[in-house]
Amino acid sequence: MSITQLQFQATSDRLLVDINAIKAVAKVESGRGGFDSQGRLTLLFEPHIFWKYLWRENIDPRSIKSSDPNLVNPIWDKNLYGKSSIQWDKLLRARAINTQAANLSASFGAFQIMGFNYQLCGFASAELFISYLSQSESNQLDAFCTYLMRVQLDDELRLFDWKGFARGYNGKYYWKNQYDIKLKNAYEKFKANPSLLL
Repeated sequence: MSITQLQFQATSDRLLVDINAIKAVAKVESGRGGFDSQGRLTLLFEPHIFWKYLWRENIDPRSIKSSDPNLVNPIWDKNLYGKSSIQWDKLLRARAINTQAANLSASFGAFQIMGFNYQLCGFASAELFISYLSQSESNQLDAFCTYLMRVQLDDELRLFDWKGFARGYNGKYYWKNQYDIKLKNAYEKFKANPSLLL
């Protein structure tokens, strides 16, 4: 089930953030909502994050890189993402190597929250976090709300500080994808048509 206007409004009231700013984040992050055409949780697998967490699990990622070059990489490279339709396949291949590292290395749901942020969303494990998001988009909205308050990014969103929010939510390279500009444009679109959903 998609996020309803009432659910967006409840989150807006909870965060004291313009409802259209919250919609803008969901639109820019996933575009297509919290689930794919097969009803699976929307995700984006991050090869450079997988590289880091494999090392932490005492697994040398270099041998994996030679056999599966799009699955793991020492630095961020958007060319390694691939289509949205192959993201679950990549996650499953990664889980076959190490479940924990794999689950920490993808962003999930309508708000594309990274698996390694599970504690900031109020969960004891990445598995519980992913399971919760898999139940509904309203759960994804709830986790997003908790995350924003924990990392204190609700202030940036409240003040329409698109650059500040983009830097905190998407990382220091946000400008490469014009993330702040996309957020502002999406906000203006929803503001012009308040009844519009994702």
